Amino acid sequence: MALRVFKPSSELDEKEIFERIKKGDEKALELIYKKYYRMMTKLVVTNSGTEEEARDVYQDALVVFWQKARSGNLILTSKMSTFIYSICQNLWRKELDRKKRLSNEQKDTPTTMDMDSPEREKIVAKCLDQLGETCRKVLMYYYFDEMSMQEIAEKLGFANTDTAKTKKYKCKQKLDELVKAQYSEQDFLD
Repeated sequence: MALRVFKPSSELDEKEIFERIKKGDEKALELIYKKYYRMMTKLVVTNSGTEEEARDVYQDALVVFWQKARSGNLILTSKMSTFIYSICQNLWRKELDRKKRLSNEQKDTPTTMDMDSPEREKIVAKCLDQLGETCRKVLMYYYFDEMSMQEIAEKLGFANTDTAKTKKYKCKQKLDELVKAQYSEQDFLD
């Protein structure tokens, strides 16, 4: 019976590490975590992220990598670091998009539809009437009834709050376009 001799972890090549990860070896995953930590977190930190966000993104990327490797469907055609880096990039891009949407949501509070004159109110009401029923409801619930996205999603039967946010955003764009197409800035000036 032959004895298997394992190389010290520093001597393992990527193929061997990947094979160990595919078999569920968490020690091999730890090696990867330590080996690429600085490179992966630098990606996030140099792209408007904090050290904590970088750590979270890297950990999430490794979970994705682990799951794909363990599924047996992952065939590496590049270096492991390149593959993990691309996962980190995609996750960070999604996070930045989410932050941007949240930031826009916060700016787009019910106070942005300032109805300080009866004339403006008439203009917006007229344009609201030209929108479809769903758009009209979404905007009315949000701006006038001050409902949360969760409440709007439930009331209108949307799948989730993200669907409601997307719908509100698109409806607000349509309303803005209608107002701009039919009225000049002079109509809004006192």
